[in-house]
Amino acid sequence: MLRGVFYLVITQNALLYRPGLNNEGFSVNETLLLAGLETGGGKELNRDSVYFRDGARRIDFVLSYVDDKDGDKKQERRKAFEASLEKVGLELELEDKSNSDDGKTYFLKVHAPWDVLATYADVLKVKVPFKASDIPKARQDPLSWVTLPFRLPERIMRPEPDYFTSPFDKAKMDFFLIHDKETFFPPSTRNRIVYYILTRCPYYTDDCQERDKTGIKRLLSNGTYTSAFPLHDCRYWKKARESRCENERHLLYKHWARFLTFYKEQPLNLIRSYYGEKIGIYFAWLGFYTEMLFFAAVMGVICFLYGVLSYEDNVSSKEICDSKIGGIIVMCPLCDKKCSYWKLNSTCLSSWQSHLFDNEATVFFAIFMGIWVTLFLEFWKRRQARLEYEWDLVDFEEEQQQLQIRPEFELKCTNRRLNRITQEMEPFLPLPSKCARFCLSGATVLFWICLILACIMGVIAYRLAVYAAFASIMKDSPTNHIQLVGSLITPQLATSVTASCINFILILVLNFLYEHVAIWITDMEIPKTHLEYENKLTMKMFMFQFVNFYSSCFYVAFFKGKFVGHPGDYRYMFGRWSGLRNEECDPGGCLIELSTQLVIVMAGKQLVLLGVASGDRKARKHPEKVYSRWEQDHDLLSFSQFGLFHEYLEMVIQFGFITLFVASFPLAPLLALFNNILEVRVDAWKFTTQYRRTVAAKARNIGAWQEILNVVAILSVVTNAFIMAFTSDMIPRLVYLYAYHPGSEATMRGYINNSLSVYEISQIPAPNRPDESENPTWYRDYRYPPGHDRQYSHTMQFWHILAAKLAFIIIMEHVVFVVKFFVAWLIPDVPSEVKARVKRERYLIQEYLHNYEVERLKLQLSQSLCFSTETASLLPSESPDKHHILSECL
Repeated sequence: MLRGVFYLVITQNALLYRPGLNNEGFSVNETLLLAGLETGGGKELNRDSVYFRDGARRIDFVLSYVDDKDGDKKQERRKAFEASLEKVGLELELEDKSNSDDGKTYFLKVHAPWDVLATYADVLKVKVPFKASDIPKARQDPLSWVTLPFRLPERIMRPEPDYFTSPFDKAKMDFFLIHDKETFFPPSTRNRIVYYILTRCPYYTDDCQERDKTGIKRLLSNGTYTSAFPLHDCRYWKKARESRCENERHLLYKHWARFLTFYKEQPLNLIRSYYGEKIGIYFAWLGFYTEMLFFAAVMGVICFLYGVLSYEDNVSSKEICDSKIGGIIVMCPLCDKKCSYWKLNSTCLSSWQSHLFDNEATVFFAIFMGIWVTLFLEFWKRRQARLEYEWDLVDFEEEQQQLQIRPEFELKCTNRRLNRITQEMEPFLPLPSKCARFCLSGATVLFWICLILACIMGVIAYRLAVYAAFASIMKDSPTNHIQLVGSLITPQLATSVTASCINFILILVLNFLYEHVAIWITDMEIPKTHLEYENKLTMKMFMFQFVNFYSSCFYVAFFKGKFVGHPGDYRYMFGRWSGLRNEECDPGGCLIELSTQLVIVMAGKQLVLLGVASGDRKARKHPEKVYSRWEQDHDLLSFSQFGLFHEYLEMVIQFGFITLFVASFPLAPLLALFNNILEVRVDAWKFTTQYRRTVAAKARNIGAWQEILNVVAILSVVTNAFIMAFTSDMIPRLVYLYAYHPGSEATMRGYINNSLSVYEISQIPAPNRPDESENPTWYRDYRYPPGHDRQYSHTMQFWHILAAKLAFIIIMEHVVFVVKFFVAWLIPDVPSEVKARVKRERYLIQEYLHNYEVERLKLQLSQSLCFSTETASLLPSESPDKHHILSECL
């Protein structure tokens, strides 16, 4: 009997955590009694649960902490913070450290009752259903059977029926479809509301009010709490024991996170329901990007196959490999003094490799990619507009911009001014302070970009210095192991590969350092809203990453081999005194080297990311009776506020590689496609199994990344035109074919001799001349031979080729830009069907709201008339037409 009395008292009162009784929140007797109730007597509690001990109240958030040497101060903060939470109306329940797996972690469970949810849903303008949608669904595509193997069941793709929705209003609760108050707000909305409260609740006492002592973020940073997170609804590998549980995590793992489902569509509505719109829109964009990559990859493979099939028709490579042509042409040394002469046929292999990517089909592929990127961006806008409608995000930004004010902005901005729209006082940052912060931020970003350029210059200097060293080793050591594979390991290849690896390491190191700097300077600017904060950080990080990842590719594509000079008058990087002669292209051309650079950076970047993902494995399978739901989630990785930012950045950098330099490597879209198929499932697996559940956040689009993609798309047209003109040998070959070939038949025979110039080696200054002597020697350029009136100056053919290159750039850019803008104009951003549905829904919502208000007014008037009728017998009679007049007013 005594056990039953104590059990009744605790279940009704003690389970509501009362801070301040002792370090655990309960008296010693209560703690012991609770522990006894869990382990002995009565029904055994299910610890793998998302509910309080009473089995009725849902756990909306969990806070954890441990005792340490600074426990007194932290205990005071926790006491004040938890008192504030209770004052707001949240209900708390504490799990003692003796019940935790490690024996030292306390878990504070937070529940938001209906009144709190309704109040803050009204504040946040959460859209909730008020009537089932009667708008007919779009007609099914007659060819939908083709995609049947790739589709998921309808219950997975559309877990909820369509409703008309309206911002929640606590004063009109009877207007909404509230069947059950406990399930009316889904878990994602509940944890978003609770997190909103947690970030704004103070932890100062009434006698010492310090404005900066506010919010869970600050308590996490100073170690008062070790973590704060919402719970997953079940274990990912099996369903929960409780029938009330949604089991959405299990469904996501089964139909989305496993790699065997890579060919299936993504359950975007289920992702949005579980993780929120912000993560949902990311996976929608990533999936759509991967789908569009398929078409680019197919065209890239066709271009590559053309190079393979036309292998035997490559006259230029045949002449280079011919012992009677390339075998008798002796080329000038590629560096001063240490480098020896070399025969042209030693570049036979690289010339064949270059033909695979540098052929006639490459021009058409570059034009195709310029149009593809436009189609991708325009069709994504349409897909995004459809998601905005389906996910009730059409008016989100306008309605909730003010509601996204960052707590840090409210705390740090002590100045107040009147908002002309809301007529309320709001915090603001004075203009002088804003300008000073902006200037400091800009100077910091500029400094780091200059640091990257300095590192790139250092890598170039390394290439110049080490090239001569490699050449010297290979020349002076004929029996060396390297010499045995000399046909494969040339000085150019050895230098290029090692320099690319060093450059990749520098990219990773600078990226790691700058990330912390970018976050610091963005925090210093004190952006007002979360959206503004993300956009500022996005622009800073992308500007840095653009220079960091692409600068080496820009150097190889547009600068290497372009400012070399000629024998006897070479150009030097830091002046003649440095001895670092400007780099020449590989004998096979700079295009194959640019392809090598792209492969190393793209492949290396993905290997590093996959290594990090494989190292993120963190899961324990303890028995449910011992290992509670909150402990399971506590042991998972925390998804930081910049986690999604890094996912976007990774994909946008990849997008730049496959668009800016795709003319040099047509297989880049194919590699990106394979990577993204894996990336979607790896990200899904990490979200579902390795990360704690994220706080649901709303977003109507991909934000600043959309503008970045537009800029990259326009820039890609320019870069590919310049690559085809100045890095590829396509234009010189075409000029020779149609203007300079001997005889009446258009053929490429004789092109190699035509593209080389002769030099008298004895005219090279003695300090720069190799020890052995060869005459005559050749070099790649269009210059008059020795003995000519204009010896070693450019021939007329050089100027014709230059004019053809410039004409090609202008024509290609104008053709692609005209097609791009025409396609963008032709394809509307919002489908007409979506426009009509949005207008129809707005009209119906206004109609239903009007009818609701009329019925409500009728009810109020009828109640007032009943009251007046009752009192009429006690008062002098009124006008008999009063009821009629009121009816006419209605």
